[in-house]
Amino acid sequence: MKKILVTGGCGFIGSHTIVDLVENNYEVICIDNNSRSNAAMLNGVEKILNRKVKNYKVDLCNFDDTHAVFQENPGITGIIHFAAYKAVGESVEKPLLYFENNLTSLVNILKCAEEFKVPHFVFSSSCTVYGNPDAMIVTEETPQKPAESPYGATKQMGERIVEDAVKASGLKAILLRYFNPVGAHPSINIGELPIGRPANLVPAITQTAIGKLPMMQVFGTDYDTRDGSCIRDFIHVCDIAHAHTLALDFLVAEKNTNACEIFNLGTGDGYTVLEAIKAFEEVSGVKLNYKLGPRRAGDVIAIYANNNKAKKSLLWNPKYGIRDMLDTAWKWELKLQNEGFGS
Repeated sequence: MKKILVTGGCGFIGSHTIVDLVENNYEVICIDNNSRSNAAMLNGVEKILNRKVKNYKVDLCNFDDTHAVFQENPGITGIIHFAAYKAVGESVEKPLLYFENNLTSLVNILKCAEEFKVPHFVFSSSCTVYGNPDAMIVTEETPQKPAESPYGATKQMGERIVEDAVKASGLKAILLRYFNPVGAHPSINIGELPIGRPANLVPAITQTAIGKLPMMQVFGTDYDTRDGSCIRDFIHVCDIAHAHTLALDFLVAEKNTNACEIFNLGTGDGYTVLEAIKAFEEVSGVKLNYKLGPRRAGDVIAIYANNNKAKKSLLWNPKYGIRDMLDTAWKWELKLQNEGFGS
């Protein structure tokens, strides 16, 4: 079994990816300092897998502690790097925090990858690297505009750091640009667990529907879209997770033609914020209490993926639709209320 280090493995996408990796015969080691995640998420992972997952509570910004994990676990053959702060609004308010955390952690993990001769690296990137593109449908070759937030800027810089590290070493890398991951594992044992008030749309919807939040706000009603609200490409978290396994398979099989490859991960369909709210109301039978408000700093107007490259090269095919995404997200929210997390 190939040994894979997953950073940020207690987070939303990281936890689902650990499940997918283990189910596809990879051995997983997890690192997470739990500054933006809950260590109890691994309980849900272990319930699904019926086995324990080795986990280190380590801050990747501390090089010595990070280095020690590699020393204790010889033979790591791949790294999937999720660990990062990711709230767009917070990044606008605290840009230096985002630059320090997201870039220092990446540099440290790449230093260790080089020293310990880890051959494969998968970087968790984002569609925010495109900024506000000229066309709503973006390919991997779409020119990047200035990032709309410091968070997006850290992903642009992070990609450049990985690309340059690859040129200077024997590392082979894949940059996966996610669009809007949502939903929960079909078992409803793991899902999204925002710290504090959710910054992303779907947890804001489900928390409002269940009464954790009294009301949610739609940011912007005057955009040049079908109904004036932003357009997003929502993708189920399990589809995103499986793409990471396929990315490692791709690198292990030496199918890459370039030392650093880039893939968009989205469904290729765009939904407005108001359309997502309507779909949720239909799936859940709950009328959502929301209000229309002004635009939010850092938000991109409209973007969704051309995913042909990932389909062709990685043999990746998203299998969950918008109703599945919202249905599993709602069931996860109900579980959190009815049973308590980790039960």
